[in-house]
Amino acid sequence: MRVGILGSGLREARNNLRASEEEPNMRKLFLLRVVPFFICLTALTLFSQDRGGNDGIRDQFVGAWRLAWLEEQGADGKIHRADCTGLLVYTRDGHMSVQVMYRNPQAGTNAAPVQYAQGGYEASYGTYEIDESARAFTFHVEGALVRTLIGKDLPRAFELSGKQLLVKSTHPEEHWKVAWEHY
Repeated sequence: MRVGILGSGLREARNNLRASEEEPNMRKLFLLRVVPFFICLTALTLFSQDRGGNDGIRDQFVGAWRLAWLEEQGADGKIHRADCTGLLVYTRDGHMSVQVMYRNPQAGTNAAPVQYAQGGYEASYGTYEIDESARAFTFHVEGALVRTLIGKDLPRAFELSGKQLLVKSTHPEEHWKVAWEHY
């Protein structure tokens, strides 16, 4: 009888030993499956917060836009619609590029081609920052056909209306307004 008790006690001790050896393995398995899940969840949360408070507006800017119309002040002091075509691109990571081609540059006596275009063509690229509360953005020019623009910060007021983006300079001496339509 003593052997039976001793034998069952030995079996019980072996089972307890196996259970205690399996417990760390179960913990490791749990940690290997759960910890990466929480790391991914945390990273996604941080990424979505890191994009800033301008997501709603920035999302509306992102993409390609075609020029609908451009109004600028002529030599006569009156506002005229320019005969031009163009493309504007905003990327999600804060880059932008603009190109405008005047269809008949010789006929243009407007002030804007001298300031932003050369030979009837406007082209520039850089980065942008949006100030949602001011309904404005700043275009930081990194490269341009008109080299005097390179390195300048060009503040612009904007208005979003449906698929249209209206942009104008915030400088009081500049009298132009442009409408872009989202593709």
